[in-house]
Amino acid sequence: MNQISDAAHSYMLFYRKQNNSSMLIYHFSFYLVSFVGHMPLQRPAPSGDRSSHIDNLVRKLGPTLPKDVLKGFVNEAKNETGSINATPKTQQKKGIPIPPQVVMQPFTSKNISRINGKAKMKSDVDESEGFCDLKYGSYCIWREENREEMHDSMVKKLKDQLFVARAYFPSIAKIPAQSKLSGELKQNIQEVERVLSESTTDADLPPEIQKKSRRMEAVIARAKSVSLDCNNIDKKLRQIFDLTEDEANFHMKQSAFLYQLAVQTMPKSLHCLSMRLTVEYFRDHLFDKELSEKYSDPTLQHYVIFSNNVIASSVVINSTVVHAIDTVNQVFHVLTDWQNYYAMKHWFLQNTFRDAVVQVLNIEDPDSYGKATLSHLALPVEFRVSFPSNDSAPAINNRAQYVSIFSHSHYLLPEIFKNLEKVVVLDDDVVVQQDLSALWSLNMGGKVTGAIEICSVKMDQLRSYLGDHSFQKHSCSWMSGLNVIDLARWRDLDISEIYWKLVKEQVSMKEGSALLATLLAFQDQIYALDRVWVLSGLGHDYGLDIEGIKKAAVLHYNGNMKPWLDLGIPKYKEYWKKFLNHEDQYLSECNVNR
Repeated sequence: MNQISDAAHSYMLFYRKQNNSSMLIYHFSFYLVSFVGHMPLQRPAPSGDRSSHIDNLVRKLGPTLPKDVLKGFVNEAKNETGSINATPKTQQKKGIPIPPQVVMQPFTSKNISRINGKAKMKSDVDESEGFCDLKYGSYCIWREENREEMHDSMVKKLKDQLFVARAYFPSIAKIPAQSKLSGELKQNIQEVERVLSESTTDADLPPEIQKKSRRMEAVIARAKSVSLDCNNIDKKLRQIFDLTEDEANFHMKQSAFLYQLAVQTMPKSLHCLSMRLTVEYFRDHLFDKELSEKYSDPTLQHYVIFSNNVIASSVVINSTVVHAIDTVNQVFHVLTDWQNYYAMKHWFLQNTFRDAVVQVLNIEDPDSYGKATLSHLALPVEFRVSFPSNDSAPAINNRAQYVSIFSHSHYLLPEIFKNLEKVVVLDDDVVVQQDLSALWSLNMGGKVTGAIEICSVKMDQLRSYLGDHSFQKHSCSWMSGLNVIDLARWRDLDISEIYWKLVKEQVSMKEGSALLATLLAFQDQIYALDRVWVLSGLGHDYGLDIEGIKKAAVLHYNGNMKPWLDLGIPKYKEYWKKFLNHEDQYLSECNVNR
């Protein structure tokens, strides 16, 4: 009987570690009913069939979860000091060819325990979280930070009893002499299933549940006293284990996909705002007025923002203006697409930002800019770059960085702003906390752009992407977010032409071509800004120092969890939300202020 107890304990340990949510456990219960043959329920389609579509959608998130992850849980139940094999097989994925030491995925840069502030290292049994990070990236950080612990002990107890009763029922039912016990076992199983189908918390349970639980416990005790073939029960437990393994994998993949969908989709409130503003623009088109003489004046301070998000670009401008000593010389250029052009126009025409002026440009309009247009707006590209701390480190201990880089749109700047010699480019996921006027007197020593360097990611570590191109092995990679650009120097070196030539050479790399081409095009042309200018990571890192956040000149919400999303990190949202106009009629009507 010890074999049965070990298998049962292993299974319970597995599903509790995988997910404590009552919804997932109830799905397990439903999925197993037809297997024991005591309820006239139709078995759902195999999870392999249901999840095939999800598999295709989330395959880009990372390598496949090794099958022996679940075996690790079984080993743990038998030997608490056992460890999990944490070396995933080498996987192929679309885009840049990825060697074993470098993987590009949705980002998570921290050990979960460390992010939560717990003073302990991951144990062997915690390595399953490493596999989650490796496969699903920042979704795993979000899941841990937003996990709801299950406090309903009676519901959990009933599910445990139901699991054990189902394992014994098929064997008991085959013994003619135990027909009475078989009937009682079946009746108790059906009663508990009916209760659990209507209750997910202890508060939902009926008053007589204690009595039902005691009856179930008594009938299980009687079943355990019957001499049975242990192999049959062990087989049943393993069959249930396999079914729930598939179900757990399906729900994990589904959750990860829905997370990715949520962070890449415009929230309903922002879509509402864009539509309302577009309609109002055409109702009040006479309101459109321009201050063109300032837009091309090279003596003024010109800021450029690429964005398709009205409220995000507004926060960038508002936060910059609020902290500026002098706003008379400030000119903001918002480059957007056809879909959001009129909404942007109306928003910035009806809102004033002290003495600063705002110009909205449609980068997709060939009539305005000719060759200096794209078929669609390209926003700054973000990559998760991970690599081992050393050659012998397992994959789950990879170091990771989130690198945001220039998109195709940035390389139109010299053509769009032909009369300007210098601009500061701000991503639409930043918040400015200090005056930026010092950037305009910055001597960059002939370099094309000033940027924050990431010396934890060296060019040599990205050699697999750079191919046969020559590069300086120990030079640092760099970030977009806050960039000072010398357009005159850019034109002299013809950086745009170099970039487009590199892109054409790497057309097969698709998503990775921008990273490769940008790093090579700007090689030796980066002026390293002091790191006090920008603090990055507010879109993925839960462990940033609050004092560091308060002191930074610019906060960069790079990562998946943007501050305008419900999935944004709550403790960082306040630095972004305070630059919204909470009394604005459109924001209130579209529920943007919540």
